[in-house]
Amino acid sequence: MKQPRIGATRICGSTKHLVYLQDQKGFSFLELVLVIIIIGLLLIVAIEKLLILKVEAERTAMETILGNLRSAISLQVADHITKGKVAELAKAHKTNPMVWLSVRPDNYIGVLDEPDPTDIKPYTWYFDKYNNELVYKVGNADYFESKSKDVKRARFKLKLDYTDADNNGRYSPQLDEIHGLTLNSVEPYTWLVEPVNIEDYTSENGTTASRTGNTNK
Repeated sequence: MKQPRIGATRICGSTKHLVYLQDQKGFSFLELVLVIIIIGLLLIVAIEKLLILKVEAERTAMETILGNLRSAISLQVADHITKGKVAELAKAHKTNPMVWLSVRPDNYIGVLDEPDPTDIKPYTWYFDKYNNELVYKVGNADYFESKSKDVKRARFKLKLDYTDADNNGRYSPQLDEIHGLTLNSVEPYTWLVEPVNIEDYTSENGTTASRTGNTNK
């Protein structure tokens, strides 16, 4: 190893040692390239994590609204029971459940009559009056799967919960007993997200983890 040159000068009878810095070298080109590559990889990982967190935020927001809707539906059923108006629930299954919320979501745009899903903005709730369906159009479409092939969306519908006494597959006012109303997904849906240090997202085989909508809720 080459030693740095040392010079000396005499000041007031003492000797001061000086180290010549011209023999010291900076980063080499290879070292700079390695640093740039490492920084680039870290940025890629950070962006991926942020995107996953964004997807998780959307999923959580959607599920929170569904939870609020189901709570509001339960209150409506309880109110009908206490007032002895259970039979009226037979007509309520075509109702827009958003009307039972005291405060509607900011991204709810109202009642539409069989709209074209491609015309609806992402991250939006609306009620399809023609099909009696509450619909959410997904924003992070690449992380969402359902049987709806054209537009990524989650569809929900009120269902009358009753005992089919005559087994005819439909509600018979004089025979069947009504138990309440449920809000069910029209078709199964799945949110696709990579694990982000959350136990619920740990996949046993190391593949993509997912959250699936339950059609029986």
